[in-house]
Amino acid sequence: MAHEEITVDLTSDESAPGELPGLAALLRSWRTRAGQRLDLGKPLPQVELANRVGMSERWYRDLERGATARLDPRVLTLLADSLLLDADERATLYLYALGGTPYAALDKPDDASGLGQLQDLLDRQMPRPAYLTDSSWNIVGHNRAMAEWFPWVLAPDANLIRWGLILPEAREQLVDWPRHARMYLAMIRFALAEHPNDTGLVSLLQDVLRDPECRRLWAERLCVVANRDGHAFRLRLPHVSPDVVDVVTQVLIPAGRQSLRFVVIT
Repeated sequence: MAHEEITVDLTSDESAPGELPGLAALLRSWRTRAGQRLDLGKPLPQVELANRVGMSERWYRDLERGATARLDPRVLTLLADSLLLDADERATLYLYALGGTPYAALDKPDDASGLGQLQDLLDRQMPRPAYLTDSSWNIVGHNRAMAEWFPWVLAPDANLIRWGLILPEAREQLVDWPRHARMYLAMIRFALAEHPNDTGLVSLLQDVLRDPECRRLWAERLCVVANRDGHAFRLRLPHVSPDVVDVVTQVLIPAGRQSLRFVVIT
């Protein structure tokens, strides 16, 4: 059966299904939410937001229309404060506005070579499940407990996001699956804002959006999340425990390989 071709437009200012929202669409979404949080009963007016930033209404209106502008750090800080952005959203704003994140990141290319010390650290987390992913969430390392809890990591092409969003078993094992799905989709948005030309990420999003439910959730809201560090959730794993298991994910970024994620489930 032929698959539907999903086109991912990384520059679009519209938030249509199958497209990554650009800065303009995010600004509109954030301004609407700011109005809600300020109990205005409507989006924060463009003129008021522009005044808070110290710029003209026309300047801000052009931003929401997709105008390209180089924003200095002072203006970005005022804009983020006025829109009530959280840390991940601020980083996304920097990524779009400056072409870089406020967090320093020097890294080696994504590959699975030279990971012996990290694999040793994974093994030392026993009996806690632990795993290592690259920037596209491909599993590049795991310990024995992780394989016992989640046998899918043993597959040569194991990918956390594909498993969590597409495989039926994930929808059974992740209690309140829609909440997890929204989180995974928000992580893809952040990753593509940081690496818009990453073919692995684009391919991942195309695969995910072939699923109707994921496609609906993608279009439902414009959330961005960098990672799931400290995220508490519940798992239904009959082969591990007859009861629902409460866990927390701890996400560590190796200093020498900052495109990798070292995750421990506690």
